[in-house]
Amino acid sequence: MKTKLIGAALAFGLAAPMAQAQDLDEVTLQLKWVTQAQFAGYYVAEAQGFYEEEGLDVTIKPGGPDIAPEQVIAGGGADVIVTWMAAGLAARERGVPLVNIAQPFATGGLQLTCLKETGVESPEDFPGRTLGVWFFGNEYPFYAWMAQLGVDTDGADEDGVTVLKQAFNVDPLLQGQADCISTMTYNEYGQVLDAGYTADDLVNFNYLEEGVGMLEDGLYVMEENLEDEAFQDKMVRFVRASMKGWKYAEENPEEAAQIVVDNDMTGAQTIDHQVYMMGEVAKLTAGSNGALREEDYRQTVDTLLSAVSEDNPAITEEPEGAWTHAITDQALN
Repeated sequence: MKTKLIGAALAFGLAAPMAQAQDLDEVTLQLKWVTQAQFAGYYVAEAQGFYEEEGLDVTIKPGGPDIAPEQVIAGGGADVIVTWMAAGLAARERGVPLVNIAQPFATGGLQLTCLKETGVESPEDFPGRTLGVWFFGNEYPFYAWMAQLGVDTDGADEDGVTVLKQAFNVDPLLQGQADCISTMTYNEYGQVLDAGYTADDLVNFNYLEEGVGMLEDGLYVMEENLEDEAFQDKMVRFVRASMKGWKYAEENPEEAAQIVVDNDMTGAQTIDHQVYMMGEVAKLTAGSNGALREEDYRQTVDTLLSAVSEDNPAITEEPEGAWTHAITDQALN
């Protein structure tokens, strides 16, 4: 009898965790780019059990150069995505009704990095130059900026610039194909430094400092899903656990970097670069509790609307219903 009781207890003990696992609500998160410290908060939340504590089973899908998060969620491949607000608003205007439900990044890291030796010292030096620009939704801030500067982007004359469709690397600068290239403070800028240049060799133009700041990595869902109370509840728990992950990552950058490397199935990431990246990303998430600041949203929209032209296809009219505090109000209180 004792053996049978022990066997029954063991069977129940094994079954209980399985039942609990089955009770977890599934959430699929599509990232904007590959596995790296840019998304450390989500990987940390998973590794530290913050999602499980909220009753969630979260699948984190890495992005890449051929993956547009807006298309993934529109096709039903994700419940929530990480993307930049310019891309989110552009998608909304074009029929993919995305809504920002949280904003972990309080500020942005996009900049234009130039070699001093090319003679570029200020935006007035841009005409006649070749500038590397990322596309797939990342080009919107650049075109808005050029429009505000009154600089043509067709490269047809010396008063305009030639736009080089830049791959997601720093090769055009290193190989002399461009005078300036797009970089993120937490990634490509470090790659330029790793290539042997020093900060004194470079001139950086931060989009925020140039008055064309746009919100970067926010969390977006499809508008119709927010009508479902069960989905809303999942997102409240997801945002709460994610922000817990972000704050843990800020306070423990080396541990967060290791978690990122452990989740990189490609083997491309190194711990040294991820530690550097986490340190820089922490500067962007610092001070954010996840709630979108309306003034930052307004700056993004005003920047885009101030530069409506053929070269700036982001948005052409004032967005409506593009963000909500409904999720963060519950998640953070």
